[in-house]
Amino acid sequence: MKRNRKNLGDLRVLVLNAPYFKKFSRPQRSPAVTKSGTLYFPIWLAHATGVLLEAGVQAELWDAPARGMTLEQVLDKAAGFAPHLVIMDMVTPSVENDLGVAVQIKSRIKTKIFAVGTHPSAAPEETLLASDALDGLCIGEYDYTVLDLAKWAAGTMSLEEIPGIVYRRDGEAVWTEARAPIEDLDALPFVAPIYKRFLRIEDYFNPNALYPMVTINSGRGCPNGCTFCVYPQTMHGRHYRFRSPENVVEEMEYVIKHFPEAKSIFFEDDTLPADKRRCIEFCELINRREIKFPWTANCRVDVDYETLRAMRQGGCRMVCVGFESGEQALLDAIHKGTKVEMMARFARDARKAGILVHGCFMVGLPGETRETMQKTLDLALRISPDTAQFYPIMVYPGTELYDQYLEEGLLTVGTYSEWLTDEGLHNCVVRAGDISGEELVVWCDEARRKFYLRPGYILRKVAQMLLKPSEISRTKKAARTFFKFLFRGSFGKK
Repeated sequence: MKRNRKNLGDLRVLVLNAPYFKKFSRPQRSPAVTKSGTLYFPIWLAHATGVLLEAGVQAELWDAPARGMTLEQVLDKAAGFAPHLVIMDMVTPSVENDLGVAVQIKSRIKTKIFAVGTHPSAAPEETLLASDALDGLCIGEYDYTVLDLAKWAAGTMSLEEIPGIVYRRDGEAVWTEARAPIEDLDALPFVAPIYKRFLRIEDYFNPNALYPMVTINSGRGCPNGCTFCVYPQTMHGRHYRFRSPENVVEEMEYVIKHFPEAKSIFFEDDTLPADKRRCIEFCELINRREIKFPWTANCRVDVDYETLRAMRQGGCRMVCVGFESGEQALLDAIHKGTKVEMMARFARDARKAGILVHGCFMVGLPGETRETMQKTLDLALRISPDTAQFYPIMVYPGTELYDQYLEEGLLTVGTYSEWLTDEGLHNCVVRAGDISGEELVVWCDEARRKFYLRPGYILRKVAQMLLKPSEISRTKKAARTFFKFLFRGSFGKK
C-alpha cells in the first residue's frame, strides 16, 4: 500500500550514535571505553549523513557518547525533531543496549528505525528479529542504502527495490539483493563538513595523533586476509578501493582551513600504504600543494623504506602497526601474511625515515602458549616502538576467527554485553588452551608496565616532549586515564 508521498526536502532523518557509557567508542574496530581515553569519530555515520544532506534531506547526526547525552536527553530531543526515519549504528558489545534504545525511541515517537554497522552486518536475521522496534537493517556499506531508505520513508521507493537490506515482513526477515561496494569513492561527500556542522572535534581523541585531530578515510577495504579484523569481513571487503589523491588532498585543505584548532589528521584506512604507487603519488601531491600538516595512518610491517620516506616527506608523523605476535606460527594461524623477521627491519626503517611507530601486540591467538607470549613481549621490548598496546585478541561475529573460537569452545562469554566490563572497558572473551582469559589480561597489564616503566623509555619520552612541544598535549591527555590503569591493573590490583 502506498504511503503519502513527501518531498525529500520535507523528510527528517536522525543518524544516531546511541547513548551508552560516556565516551563509549562505538565506531572503532574494538568498541569500548578505552584505557587511553581514545574516542573515534563516527565516520561511517558521517558519510551517510553527508549523502542525505547532499540529496536535500533534513538529516542530523547526533553522537551521544561523545557529547555525554543520556537516553532521556536523546529521547526528549528526538521528540522535538520528530524524525520520519532513524538510522542507528550497532556493534556487538553494545547491541543489547542499542536495541533497548530503539524500543525507547519507538515508544516515544512514531518513526521507522533501521540498524547499520558491524553487528547487523554479521548477524542480520538475529539482530532484526531480536526486537520489534527494528523495521530493518543495512548490510555492509550503507552510504547510499540510507538514501534509498529515505526515499522509501518519503513514499517514492519500496523496500523490495533497495539492495543491501534485510527488513521485517509478517514477522519474518526478508532479504533483498546484495549491494555492490562503492567503487567511485570520490563521489561521496567529505565527512569533514559534517563534523563541522554536528560535532566538536575536541571531544575526539586518538593517542596516535596530535590533539585535537580530525579523522578521514582515503580508501576502503583491505587486500590482506587477517582472520580477526572485523571491518573487511563485515563492512567493506578485502578489495582496497581508494579515493584519488586530489580528492583526499582537497579534504585535507578543508580541514586545515575550517578547523584552525586541529593539530593533525588521522587516516582510518585499514592500511593506507597498501598500494605503494598510489601512496607515493598521494604524498608527492601533498608536497606540490605545499601542505605542511602532520598526519597519522595505519600500516603493516611489509611497507618498505622508500614508501616510509615518501610518507614522512608528505607529513606522516606516526604509523599504527599491527605487529601482533613474536611467534611466526601464530601469525600464520591468523593469516597475517607477515614475517617476524620483517618487524625489526620495519622499525629501523621507520626510525630512519623519522616516523614514530605505535605497535599493537595481541595474545590469546590460536596456538598461544606462555612461551609464545614471552616471545611477543621480548619482540616489543627489542623493537621498542614509540608507544605500544598489549591486549587479548578480541573476536567478533562475522569474522573467521570468531567462528573458529566458537567451534573450538574457546569463547568464554554467553551474551554480547559480556564483551565489556561493568565500566565499559574491553573484557577478555577468549581463553588460549589452558590459559584463562583472566591470565591473559593480567599478562597484558604486566607487559604494559614492563614496556612503559623502563628508565630508558621514560627518558626518551621526556626528551621527545622537550624537543617537540607539540607532543605534550597528546601525551598528557592519554596519560590521564592510561596511567591509572597502568598502576592499578585491569582488576584494580596495584
